Amino acid sequence: MKILVGFSRIFVAALFLFSGFIKLNDPLGFSYKLQEYFSEGVLNMEFLIPFALLIAVFLVIFEIIVGVTLLLGYLPKFTVWSLLGMIVFFTFLTFYSAYFNKVTDCGCFGDALPLTPWESFTKDVILLVLILVLFFGRKYITPILPATSHKWIVFICFTACLGFAYHVLMHLPTFDFRAYKIGTNIEEGMSVPEGAPEAEFEYFWKFEVDGQEEIIKTSGDYPKVDGKYIGVETKMINEGYIPPIHDFAIEKDGQDFTAEYLEKENLVLIVMYNLSKSEGEGMSAIKGLTDKALSQGYDVIGLTASSPKDISQKKEQFNLNFEFYSTDETALKTILRSNPGIVTLNKGTITEKLHWNDADKLVLEKVERSEPKINEKLKAQLDSVAKLDQKFRRLMMVKSETERDSIAALVGATKEEASGDLWKQQSIIDSTNTVFIEQVFKKYGYPGKSLVGEPTNTAAWYVIQHSDKIDQYLPIIKEAGKKDEIPFRLVAMMEDRYLMHNGKEQIYGTQGTTLNYNSDNPIQIIWPIKDEETVNQRRTDAGYDDTVEEYAKRLYGDDFEYKAYTLEEVEKLKEKSN
Repeated sequence: MKILVGFSRIFVAALFLFSGFIKLNDPLGFSYKLQEYFSEGVLNMEFLIPFALLIAVFLVIFEIIVGVTLLLGYLPKFTVWSLLGMIVFFTFLTFYSAYFNKVTDCGCFGDALPLTPWESFTKDVILLVLILVLFFGRKYITPILPATSHKWIVFICFTACLGFAYHVLMHLPTFDFRAYKIGTNIEEGMSVPEGAPEAEFEYFWKFEVDGQEEIIKTSGDYPKVDGKYIGVETKMINEGYIPPIHDFAIEKDGQDFTAEYLEKENLVLIVMYNLSKSEGEGMSAIKGLTDKALSQGYDVIGLTASSPKDISQKKEQFNLNFEFYSTDETALKTILRSNPGIVTLNKGTITEKLHWNDADKLVLEKVERSEPKINEKLKAQLDSVAKLDQKFRRLMMVKSETERDSIAALVGATKEEASGDLWKQQSIIDSTNTVFIEQVFKKYGYPGKSLVGEPTNTAAWYVIQHSDKIDQYLPIIKEAGKKDEIPFRLVAMMEDRYLMHNGKEQIYGTQGTTLNYNSDNPIQIIWPIKDEETVNQRRTDAGYDDTVEEYAKRLYGDDFEYKAYTLEEVEKLKEKSN
């Protein structure tokens, strides 16, 4: 009995110390596992979820301290009762998880040694037997050091555990056992080796044969049965090979950008699994880091599982200058134990992982900015849209029949089309183009130069400029101009048109109009300009290389003399012409 107790003492203490330290290295990860147990459908103890981290830290430190006291032979009665209570509870928990298939990994050894539910239960049964040996043979648990030193050793261990737990929570786990550790290539981690076992299923087919229900089991083939098919049920008998990384994706508006971003050489990922739970101080640190990274030529994106509404709110609150993409919440929690946190990639290989507390430690040397990957399919579609947008407009400007035939051939118009109602035909095209561009906006946002290149990036602008949707889409156009996705001079022109259509003074002097258009004496003017005396400076700042006076002559002819009007004067001219 003495030998058996001695063996059990060393084995149980070693296992508790190992298990406790592994979880103490990553208490946040253990708290995620506790949240699974507390959740609805498992233990139905959701009220404990907010306290999961506190419980996790307490449990792992207690596990280590009990292992230390068992090894020292200190407080044997308290120690064996504690061990017995813990193992009875965890044996029940692992059996419950295994039998009802509630939690697929108990988290006993963190990510260092994942166990299936039944493996966890088997381990706990063995421990239960060994702890019962200790319980009934506790008189053989004798101190290995002078009794006066025990409490100091326990105190030092307790203090060290608290300090270590605080360190890894304020930074990151010291030892990273997860699939996303530094040096890992994500694309390789997602690949399935050639010859790897595939998932196997059993299919239970239900048929009605001669009025009786009959079930036929196959491995997938549809059975040859003379009867009426009712339904089929599927059961997995072997899940096959599951790659270490199997839930990672970078998506936005239903489009997958994973492959594109895993090809980039200098990519900074800002990982925030839940924006509503992200720490304000951390967001401020991230703001400074990302601004610097962008200025140094890095690509920066955010990964989150939060809603578009939360994303918009956080971007505005902290003035974040990078785009967010959607990734599975569990994957983000696995990648980084920080919310927010920083991950750097080089062609899909993780080169650095940092808690937001360590944002200032990231070295950002000047790099060459990567060329954006062009969406060739969308580019081709927009190029077609751009041609259609000008198809009949160019014909409207011809001055002779010869010129009309030449332009018609150039834009692909038939003779009948060229001699027909050009404005009506163009209006039909404009309506169709607008519907298409609205769909593009919903899926991609503004299709700027980083998505479709130049000059295709102006196609959507022309369509909206020629539509009645300027009021609705001007904010998107302004945002595209702010990000240099389209030339700012186009933004200025659309804003001027918006102001003119709403009876307000324009800003850049890009819009002219004709008063009393159908009379014998139409009046051509440049629409009234706000702060007209400084308009030419604004035009220069917006990217125009001519003055408003030069622009007016180009618009209405060399004989046209520019005159600045006020809104009141324009109203009087309208009244006079009527």
